[in-house]
Amino acid sequence: MIWISRLDPGEVRDRQRLAPSGPLHGLTFAVKDNIDVEGLPTTAACPALAEHPAKQSASAVRRLEQAGAVPVGKTNMDQFATGLVGTRSPYGACHSVFSAEHVSGGSSSGSAVAVASGLVPLALGTDTAGSGRVPAAFNGIVGLKPTRGLISTAGVLPACRSLDCVTTFTRTVAEARAALAVLAAPDPADPWSRPAPPRLPAHVAARPRLIGVPAGPLDLDPEHETAWRAALGHAATLGRLVPVAIEDFLAAATLLYGGPWLAERWNGFGALLEAAGEHADPTVRAVVTPGRDVTGAEVFAGLDRLAAFRQATEPTWLDVDALLLPTTPGHPRRADVAAEPVAVNARLGTYTNFVNLLDLCAVAVPGPPRADGLPFGVQLIGPAFADRPLLDLAARWTGEAEPSPAPPPGTTLVAVAGAHMSGLPLNGQLAGLGATLEHRARTGPGYRLFKLPGPGVARPGLVHTGDGPAAGIAVEVWRLPHQAVGALLDTVPAPLGLGRVRLDDGAEVLGFLAESHGVRDATDVSASGGWRRASLGEPADETRW
Repeated sequence: MIWISRLDPGEVRDRQRLAPSGPLHGLTFAVKDNIDVEGLPTTAACPALAEHPAKQSASAVRRLEQAGAVPVGKTNMDQFATGLVGTRSPYGACHSVFSAEHVSGGSSSGSAVAVASGLVPLALGTDTAGSGRVPAAFNGIVGLKPTRGLISTAGVLPACRSLDCVTTFTRTVAEARAALAVLAAPDPADPWSRPAPPRLPAHVAARPRLIGVPAGPLDLDPEHETAWRAALGHAATLGRLVPVAIEDFLAAATLLYGGPWLAERWNGFGALLEAAGEHADPTVRAVVTPGRDVTGAEVFAGLDRLAAFRQATEPTWLDVDALLLPTTPGHPRRADVAAEPVAVNARLGTYTNFVNLLDLCAVAVPGPPRADGLPFGVQLIGPAFADRPLLDLAARWTGEAEPSPAPPPGTTLVAVAGAHMSGLPLNGQLAGLGATLEHRARTGPGYRLFKLPGPGVARPGLVHTGDGPAAGIAVEVWRLPHQAVGALLDTVPAPLGLGRVRLDDGAEVLGFLAESHGVRDATDVSASGGWRRASLGEPADETRW
């Protein structure tokens, strides 16, 4: 069952006729039934809540309506947004549009199926553990999970209020982008709301090119494993693949249900769950009720563990622009879930549960289909507020990419290879000059990197020798206003100066190069592959090149 409640078709047509002109004029959309729509009850798939219609729509719904879109109804879901399977609903289980035997994914099950079935072009869901991405993967559509707080959650019945995100389901990345443009806005009615910064964060590249992939094997069903290998081949056509250790990401994921965040679920809807009586899903009750007994000391211990995982994983985003992972380890049958409702559900969150805990954003997109005809989905994950560059990468993944926009007038690209790189001591100088990170790259072959002698901050010297590592040297390409280039040059002492640097894609940009005579007494650190590793004294790791 897809729908829990629907507007009369005649009323929908009237609303379309009267809808304000806007970027989404006349577009119909579905709403997950934990998000308020004025005049319809918000049940969160609990019939005990069906008697009272919402007095006003959630902020996200109102923003879509103000842009001309029209809601058509409320969709089925795992009760109280607790599940990734789509079967925990007294209104009936949803199934994948590709197979009646296989689950639809949850908890935003009805929203995903409504879009995949062609009933609406857009649906709203929510995502705490993966509920906006797992159903997208199991139905072959696009699921956008934005940065926490980017879309208001005012008017959403919470699961974990500090982690909850309103998400979108669409058939294309372009449609997701259009919806995000309308939905993203700060909201004083939501204490967890936060505005997007006026510029991308300093470490977020405008044009993602370095794609992190797991350095080790993954726990995937055989059919998923084969599709994943094909997905890696496709990813290699979009950018450079960089092996990444993901153990700390996966360990953070276990905190969502194995840590004190169960207490936040209990705080959000425990009283409703207790009052629901026979209407409460027994699995949801069994999963959430232990949250009632979590102590304050356990909460703070969990926050400490999460802080440690954040600290361990944050350096990843200085080496890659996005992390590519399968959305799920497999695609279970409904019978599998009935036999082991908790274990099967828990495994589905292996690669999704950490994203909100670590304050990341993600886009789920269809991958190469499995050999048995079922869909296979991947997710592109990035740091907070990398939503738009991540959507650009997702559009390239799906083949929707549009021609690159013209560069801002009065700007120049400059490659840096040392302490001006993001996260290193002199990066603030670039930010202070109004520079933005365009993309990460490597030089073409024939360059060597030297550690120059002298006091103060260690300085690199990039030299074109013609015999450097074949994999090149790691650089960052920044976009600077023309007048800032001279100001930056004034801060760079000899033997460095501006010259042309050839990148691994054949492009040439301005960059800081050292005179060959200036590195006679310097230490050759080319084997490190880049200044970030050289400055830390780390050994070479050619698998990352």
